Amino acid sequence: MARNVYETLFILDSNHYSRDPGSVSAAVNALLENIGGTVLASRLWQEQKLAYPIDGHQKGTYWLTYAEVESTRLPELNRACQLSEPVLRHMTLKVDPRLVEPMLAHARGETVAVADDEAADDESARVEPAETADA
Repeated sequence: MARNVYETLFILDSNHYSRDPGSVSAAVNALLENIGGTVLASRLWQEQKLAYPIDGHQKGTYWLTYAEVESTRLPELNRACQLSEPVLRHMTLKVDPRLVEPMLAHARGETVAVADDEAADDESARVEPAETADA
């Protein structure tokens, strides 16, 4: 089966994370590794007030993870997240293969250099919006 790169955003219980950030981040990575995934990048994104309370929590810690996983194993990840105590919510998106390297570099805090010929192609591919006629 084909392995794809997925971006998963976890909203974690801020109380669990503040008490022991190391074990919570390790538990998040373990969720992906237990289903046969390979964690490519994993980092804290931010902590902020939630738009609405989730299970009585007003604040959440957002954790961003990129992993290579077989698509058939995603239901197992969903179930594991539902059973995991520190995970309040999660969302998993498939990353377009053309964007994998730039997104991983950004998540790791690395800079991505664009070659001159790629920049020229981007300039020529730019389309200006058409003017609309008012009737």
